[in-house]
Amino acid sequence: MTESNWDDQLGIMTVGRDGSHSDEYHFPYEPTPYRVLERLADSSYLSEDNVAVDYGCGKGRVSLYLNWKIGCRTVGVEFDGTLYSQAKENQNRCGQIDGVEFLCVSAEEYAVKDADRFYFFNPFSEEILKTVLGRIMDSYYDEPREMLLFFYYPSDEYVGYLMTADELMFVDEIDCRDLFSGSDERERILIFEVVG
Repeated sequence: MTESNWDDQLGIMTVGRDGSHSDEYHFPYEPTPYRVLERLADSSYLSEDNVAVDYGCGKGRVSLYLNWKIGCRTVGVEFDGTLYSQAKENQNRCGQIDGVEFLCVSAEEYAVKDADRFYFFNPFSEEILKTVLGRIMDSYYDEPREMLLFFYYPSDEYVGYLMTADELMFVDEIDCRDLFSGSDERERILIFEVVG
């Protein structure tokens, strides 16, 4: 199915890139391809018992899809008020109200509560990422639990930082190169576990 076909099936509108509110710290909205989300959902790393946070959720595709496909609770965190409004419209359009929450708040200010899965598609700078990881670690220390972080199409800066972060352990990689033409090494999801 095409991206538009998937949107139609879910009753949402998430196709297209939007850089109208991007800057040196917040990167343009670009939705994760559904083929990649299918691969993630079919992995053994997410179940209906998880609570997943999508940082820089944009129009809500990841949160709505994972809730629909897996049944897990999801939280979409978005600093851009316009994109947040579009995510809420998509939520109302598809009728998935239970188990999906969208928050209009900066990632740095979002207080992690019971979440145990975290999704990133290069939403912001490494500086913001460090603050966000600090928030995740605070939640882990308050209530130790298995916490997995997923990084789709990671930048070199992200990879360099993640591989040297003492509180994270590399777990696995979901290769997505076969889903696209060419052989882009960044077409993968890196998975890290919080180790405290």
